[in-house]
Amino acid sequence: MFLRNDHDLQQSGAGAALSFGRRVETRKPTLIDRIHARFPDFELVPDLGSRIGSREWFRGAATCFGLCAVTLLLSPGFENPIYGYTPPALSGSEWQAARAQAIAPLGQGGGSGYHMAATNLVAPLGATPERPILNLDLRLPSGNSLASVLRRSGVGADEASKAVTLIGNAVSLGDLKTGTELDLTLGRRLDKSQPRPLENLAFRARFDLNLKIERHDGQLALVEMPIAIDNTPLRIRGTVGSSLYRSARAAGAPAKAVEAYIRAVAGRVPMSQVGSNGQFEIIVSQKRAATGEVQIGDLLYAGLDRGGNKLQLVKWDQGGKTQWLDGMGRGERQGMMSMPVAGRLTSSFGVRVHPVLGFKRMHKGLDIAAAYGSPIRAAMDGTVTMAGWAGGYGNFVKLSHASGYATGYGHMSRIAVRSGTHVSRGQVIGYVGSTGLSTGPHVHYEVWRNGASVNPAGISVTTQSALQGSELREFRARLAGLLATPLGGGTKDEDD
Repeated sequence: MFLRNDHDLQQSGAGAALSFGRRVETRKPTLIDRIHARFPDFELVPDLGSRIGSREWFRGAATCFGLCAVTLLLSPGFENPIYGYTPPALSGSEWQAARAQAIAPLGQGGGSGYHMAATNLVAPLGATPERPILNLDLRLPSGNSLASVLRRSGVGADEASKAVTLIGNAVSLGDLKTGTELDLTLGRRLDKSQPRPLENLAFRARFDLNLKIERHDGQLALVEMPIAIDNTPLRIRGTVGSSLYRSARAAGAPAKAVEAYIRAVAGRVPMSQVGSNGQFEIIVSQKRAATGEVQIGDLLYAGLDRGGNKLQLVKWDQGGKTQWLDGMGRGERQGMMSMPVAGRLTSSFGVRVHPVLGFKRMHKGLDIAAAYGSPIRAAMDGTVTMAGWAGGYGNFVKLSHASGYATGYGHMSRIAVRSGTHVSRGQVIGYVGSTGLSTGPHVHYEVWRNGASVNPAGISVTTQSALQGSELREFRARLAGLLATPLGGGTKDEDD
């Protein structure tokens, strides 16, 4: 910061004296300063990236080439190597002195520094001391038994067998899942030649059960600790929106439950007819342990409300067969009979010249050519009334169905069912062949209605199973219980 008179005196010249006795000192111009003053536009090393083609650029290029030439002239040459000096390797006391000051890697033993002999104060140990107690965290690996895991961890064979026996009395050992965490405690041993005693073993045997083996008075005892489980299902409701899958996932439904929901609903309602304003409802089984863990199970209920047109589907197990029933206890409608094999139609229903006999006769079915050994499937649910050789039909299977219908399948290479058994729609009953009066591998497919042959291509049969009596009452009670589930799967005292 300058005073006004100081600033003015500095601007007046180099010989002006300040009021405080100070003088402004000036530097005498050097030769470089005079050259710059004489030739202000001269540059010894101009920028070769700018003003390309000007005199300054050519002068800079000449300077660059000149410097490169001087460098080459001063170099020793490409064929004249520069020899270095390699000192001899240290040995003896010199090597020991250098080694003491070095730091050797731990991977090579870390043996640097001076080594001193032990003094009289050092007392050798008779044996390596051990920890009195070992706490181990283990996981049950795949393909290994619990007994082998305990033995590898240091438990004696007798105590490992005793522990497995105690656990087997409480749960099935085959139900223990791979990756089950085991909390193992081993006690003190008197002799290193003996295994450590098992003091404690704790693990979760099932979702609803913890097991613990403890030592009391020198004996192993099993303690069962049941875990309280809340089996209230999980109920989720929401709007379909632009994507049913994304909307259900955003509402908290598990991915597998949403996929099962879409498959169940698609069997009753075309997905193209599910509007964005529709309301979906999903109920899945759920187990919530008192320890905080949650297990989500299978889809139990699938609901869809399309503005007054309400669909309710309940998963129902009957006779070992799982199906989806609507709110009235009715199963899915079965439409037209399915074709028994995927192939090419070679002969239709009607009068034709027989390819083997050579004369006209009535062909009472359809001939479908397919690769030899292709599976032949039942056109609909039914009972096997005949399975064996049938003259010109070769290996033949006849099924009896509801509403007076029956179907036959001829020229099989092999039969896969027996008389009197029940088959489901789509079940394999045999394999394509060329037995009997046949010119190549195909299946003769024939349909009877009330004993008379009809054209299979014109058959459209619709069947629907329905519950009755006590089964229907049980089904309605189950449906009412599911619909009483609160949203979110909380306690039943919460608001729906």
